[in-house]
Amino acid sequence: MKNCGYILLLWLWCVSAAASPVTRLLERIDKGASKKFVIELTGDTDSDYFELDRSGRKVVVRGNNYISVAAGIHWYLKYYAHIHLSWNNMQARLPDMLPPVPVPERHETGFRHRYYLNYCTYSYSMAFWDWERWECEIDWMALHGIDMPLALVGTDVVWYNVLQKLGYDKPEIDAFIAGPAFQAWWLMNNLEGWGGPNPDSWYRRREALQKKILRRMREYGMNPVFPGYSGMVPSDAKERLGLDVQNPGQWCGFRRPAFLQPSDAAFQEIADLYYREQTRLFGAADYYSMDPFHEGGNTEGVDLAAAGQAIMAAMKRHRPGATWVIQAWGGNPRPEMIDALPAGSLLVLDLSSESQPQWGDTASGGTRPDGFGGHDWLWCMLLNYGGNVGLHGKMQHVADAFFQAKDSPFGQSLCGMGLTMEGIENNPVMYELVCELVWHDRPIDRADWLRDYTVARYGQADTAVQQAWEMLARSIYDCPPLSRQQGTHESIFCARPSADVRQVSSWAAASDYYDPDEVIRAAASFLSAADKFRDNDNYNYDLVDILRQAVAEKGRQLYASMQSAIQSADAALFETLSRQFLRLILLQDELLNTRSEFRLEEWIARSRRWGDTVEEKNRCEWNARTQITTWGNRSAADAGGLHDYAHREWSGLLRTLYYTRWQLWCDNMASQLRGGAPVAVDWYAVESQWCRETTLSPAVPGDGVETARRIAREVFGW
Repeated sequence: MKNCGYILLLWLWCVSAAASPVTRLLERIDKGASKKFVIELTGDTDSDYFELDRSGRKVVVRGNNYISVAAGIHWYLKYYAHIHLSWNNMQARLPDMLPPVPVPERHETGFRHRYYLNYCTYSYSMAFWDWERWECEIDWMALHGIDMPLALVGTDVVWYNVLQKLGYDKPEIDAFIAGPAFQAWWLMNNLEGWGGPNPDSWYRRREALQKKILRRMREYGMNPVFPGYSGMVPSDAKERLGLDVQNPGQWCGFRRPAFLQPSDAAFQEIADLYYREQTRLFGAADYYSMDPFHEGGNTEGVDLAAAGQAIMAAMKRHRPGATWVIQAWGGNPRPEMIDALPAGSLLVLDLSSESQPQWGDTASGGTRPDGFGGHDWLWCMLLNYGGNVGLHGKMQHVADAFFQAKDSPFGQSLCGMGLTMEGIENNPVMYELVCELVWHDRPIDRADWLRDYTVARYGQADTAVQQAWEMLARSIYDCPPLSRQQGTHESIFCARPSADVRQVSSWAAASDYYDPDEVIRAAASFLSAADKFRDNDNYNYDLVDILRQAVAEKGRQLYASMQSAIQSADAALFETLSRQFLRLILLQDELLNTRSEFRLEEWIARSRRWGDTVEEKNRCEWNARTQITTWGNRSAADAGGLHDYAHREWSGLLRTLYYTRWQLWCDNMASQLRGGAPVAVDWYAVESQWCRETTLSPAVPGDGVETARRIAREVFGW
């Protein structure tokens, strides 16, 4: 009997191990990899931790839950096996014999939460993802210790069903729910209907996709954050339903949805409808995100304290133990809305702690000397705006600022960190740094950390690569702490042309905080190691990205020379320089075409897969093209300032739209310098015509290293 009992326990352990989400994660990384590890789940609840150890020839990864164990696996792969899993490559070939852990290593965090995603990420990066791409992303989250991801997919299905229950027909619902590429701003109460209508198949497929996403998140033990009910109703709700609503005004030229006054009994009735339908479809959550009056919504005539209490009450009635998650961005959350709310029931995301802190750090430009009134909060890094492509960061400042917040009086209510970028699949070094902070008990030295990072990312140490990263760290990744620049110093190739281009997007606030020649020298140093790392995917990705940045810097320098030629009325010089500038755009396109991550073709192909008919595919493609160019209609694009906000320095976009715009401007300016009359170009007309196209002639990708070498020789003479 004793033997039978032992066999039964062994069998149960084997079944449990086989069913473990971490075991399946290891198999997705490399088939057979799970046999090289021993996974031990302790179930401790005091704090999150992972331990690395060894048992014979196997590596032991021990932790209190699956997320901690996954974070431990990532740590081991980086710092022992020198394998870095990143957005560009989530698979690797592990060695037959894993490097041993000579001495047990333990990392623990006293922070409860590691939050992930911004509403905007769901549109700028994830609008057209399928399950295959989502599966990789959820694995990425687990490896990086994320336990609280925002989960928005399928919210349009919830709203569709709620509106039907309220008596709206399909055309009326279509006028409210936004299209695939614009749902983030609809859910933040900024606009309605733009980009729609969505076909019935869209809703069916989104519901099925969200159920898969949530199933995997919950298997890992993640706590998905659902969008809760914040009082949003269609702008015609007063006329259509007789509701007492407030008009929040416009957002960048778009009419906002109405806000249902909390004093109207229908507030709780509609909230109940919403939560019941959401729970029926996707289950309940412990965290709900609500952000009323986002980015300047008019609050005149609204009792903000009552609004906060009504939103909280609706959530608590549905899920008594739930927490309201709210973004600190601009004037939100209004102090009057949250001051009277009970402590422990609100979690504030300080959305851009690295650049626009609101947690109480007035020395770094913070706007709330009292923080969030004692409510729990997370230190978050925003970093990316609009999904723009470009190297950027505040590396040392980020490494220091998190611990400064932790050690401040406001650290008592600090519950963890968050990644709240608008677009992902860029600047992996910065996200890697922030995700590690919670596992350290003291500030990180940038130079030491970066040295270890490069070995982990490329598999071995190299002097030229290390020198390249040191140059980048003290230049483009050393944005001043007080700078409020919105992301990367944008590539001039992506701008609407003029004789005085300062930035691409309306709110970039870019400043010349680094020497562009330092970036160019870094690219030269990095390229010099190409033979050694030719077969390393991370190196190849970074090579293209770093050289892309160098070419963009060269373009900005060349443009300055073109400006000088205009000022001196030197037509011949301008024509020579403009030919060189246009050539740079095409070379940049060719370089980026070597990597799928930088191809417009990939973005469009993903969008078209969401349509069943040709008409539906074309509508999805229009969404994809419009978001990254005009963004909105003429009023929103021009007067509203949204044009090129989500620009991408991508192959395909460079050689078609961006090249076309700059060629038009260069030809017109050359003619003007030779005495011709000025020609006014309607840029919105050029762009909107491009958005309506449904064909893109693909370019044949070249070898990344050889293409980089050839372009570097032509542009820089290396």
